[in-house]
Amino acid sequence: MTDYDMIIRGGKIATASDVFEADVGIKDGVITALAQNLEGAAEIIDATGKLVLPGGVESHCHIAQESATGAMTSDDYYSGSVSAAFGGNTTIIPFAAQHRGQSVRDVMRIYDDRAAPNSVLDYSYHLIISDPTEKVIRDELPEAFAAGITSFKVFMTYDKLIVSDEQMLDILVTAREHGALTMVHAENNAMIKWMVGRLVEKGHTQARYHAVSHPEAAEVEAINRGISLASFVDAPLLIVHVSTDAGARRVAQARLDGQKIFGETCPQYLFLEADDLDRPDPEGTKFCCSPPLRNTATQKALWRHLQAGTFHLYSSDHAPYRFDETGKLSSGPNPPFNKVANGMPGIEMRAPLLFSEGVLKGRISLSTFVALTSTNAARLFGIHPKKGTIAIGSDADIAIWDPNETRTVTAQSMHDNMDYTPFEGWQVTGWPVTVLSRGRYVVDAGDLKAKPGQGQFLKRAPFDATGYTTELAGELNPASNFGAKIL
Repeated sequence: MTDYDMIIRGGKIATASDVFEADVGIKDGVITALAQNLEGAAEIIDATGKLVLPGGVESHCHIAQESATGAMTSDDYYSGSVSAAFGGNTTIIPFAAQHRGQSVRDVMRIYDDRAAPNSVLDYSYHLIISDPTEKVIRDELPEAFAAGITSFKVFMTYDKLIVSDEQMLDILVTAREHGALTMVHAENNAMIKWMVGRLVEKGHTQARYHAVSHPEAAEVEAINRGISLASFVDAPLLIVHVSTDAGARRVAQARLDGQKIFGETCPQYLFLEADDLDRPDPEGTKFCCSPPLRNTATQKALWRHLQAGTFHLYSSDHAPYRFDETGKLSSGPNPPFNKVANGMPGIEMRAPLLFSEGVLKGRISLSTFVALTSTNAARLFGIHPKKGTIAIGSDADIAIWDPNETRTVTAQSMHDNMDYTPFEGWQVTGWPVTVLSRGRYVVDAGDLKAKPGQGQFLKRAPFDATGYTTELAGELNPASNFGAKIL
C-alpha cells in the first residue's frame, strides 16, 4: 500500500507568505504532506526547475450569462472552465444574474443546470441582484446564503440593472446580517448617459468615444458613494474593476480609516489603453469594456496601488462576446459605441500576464502574485484554506509553472469560445504546464485531461470580518439616536 496517490517532487513551492523547496504528498485529493524526499506514491511528478503554486481562484468572470440586453456570453461552463484551467486556475466563481422579474430561486436553478454538467473546475457563483423586491430581500437572499452563496453584486449603472441608493442600503444591510460580501460596479449612471447623449448627438459614434463617454469622474463619484453607503451601515463592500487612480485612492483611504472596503483591478487596466479603441472601424469595438480603458499614467498609478496593497484582487472580468453578429457586431457591421456589447475575454491570460509583467520584471514578488491570483480571493469568498494555498489539509489544487517558457499570444492558442484576444501578439514568459484539481489532472503538457462535469459546487463560508471594527453610524446606534432600533 502506498502512502500517497501522487508526489510532486523537486519543485519550488510558493504561497502568499512563503517560498520554499519541498515535495508535496497527495492522498484522496488532499495535500497530506510537505517535506523533503517523500517516498511511496503511485505516481511521481518531477517538478525540478518549476514553480509549484496554488491553483488560481478566478473570482470575476461572466460565463453562460445573459447581459441585461439579452446577449449571451460566448463561453459556457465547459469552454469557460477549460480556458480558465489552461491559464492556471482551479476554481472559478462566475456570476449568476437576476434580471428584472426573476426570482433568485429561479436564477440559482438555471445556473446549477448550466454549470454542474459542464464545468471541469470547482465552482461557485456570485448573485447579481437587479430586482431587490421585499421577497428577495426577506426570503430568497437568506436562502442563497444558507446554500453557500455568500456574495453578490449590484450595479450603480445600466438602466436594466441599476439599483437605487435606497435599494443598495437594503441589500447591504441584508448582507451584513447574514455574513455576505457585496460587490459593486461603481459608475455614475447619469454622468455616463449625459456624455453618451452629447457624443451621439454630435456624431461622435466611433469605438474610441466609448472611453470618453465613461469619464473618470463617473467612477470616482460612484466609488465614493458606494463606500459611504456601505460604511454607514457597517457592511463590507468590494469595489470591482477599479480603473482610476483617484478611485483606488478612495479605496485606500477607506481601508486606512478602518472600513471594510476592498478593491479589485483587472489585466486590461494594467496592460491596455484607450488608444487601443482608436483602430479602424470596427476593430476598436473589440476593446469596449466598462469601465473603459484609460491611459499610460493611470496604468502606472494602478501598478503602484497593486504594489501598495490597495487591491486585494486581480481578476479577469472575462466577458466574452465574439467579433461577429452574435456579440460585438450584433447591432450591425459598424455599430456606434453605445450599441456594442461591453466586455472582452481574458480568463486564460490573467495569471500569465501578471507573472510575466509583474514577477519577472520585479514589480511584485512571487508571493504577492500568489496572493493576488489565488489566496486573497479564496479568503474573501469563504473557501480558504480548502482552496487558495498549499498546506496540509488543503485540496490538491495545484498549478505547476515553467517560469522560463515563452509564448506568443494568439487567438488560436486560447481555449475559450472566442475569435479574438485583446492581447494578440503579446509575448509572455512563464506558463502553467500542469494543473491539478483535487489531485486529478485537468491540464498536462498542453493537453486537456478533465471531462465535463468533473468540477464540484463549492458551498462557501460567510465573510470573515476578523480584524475589522464594528461601528454603526451614530444615527443607527440606539445609544446615540434616542433609542431608535433601525437595524
